[in-house]
Amino acid sequence: MIRTNAQSIASALNDFLEARPDMAQKLAEARLINYWNTMSPAITRYTTAVFIKNRVLHVTLTSAVLKNELMMRREQLAITLNKEAGGTVIDAIAFH
Repeated sequence: MIRTNAQSIASALNDFLEARPDMAQKLAEARLINYWNTMSPAITRYTTAVFIKNRVLHVTLTSAVLKNELMMRREQLAITLNKEAGGTVIDAIAFH
């Protein structure tokens, strides 16, 4: 059996995600949340909930000191998280 349309798995996956942009967006969001949960043990210890709604990352923290520190660096964090997700997934971060 001769294959005439052989392509790499990466190429096939890219074609699949290009045809389904909503799935690609959800995959990027999951990548971003996963990165948040692996950023630092100090941050994940005090994080109780992380979700994205309307292009805003919502993070619930139990430490007021950490919340204050992260609020001062929120723009830089958004840039870093978007870079790790592979595109512009969030526009802002809200700490609760």
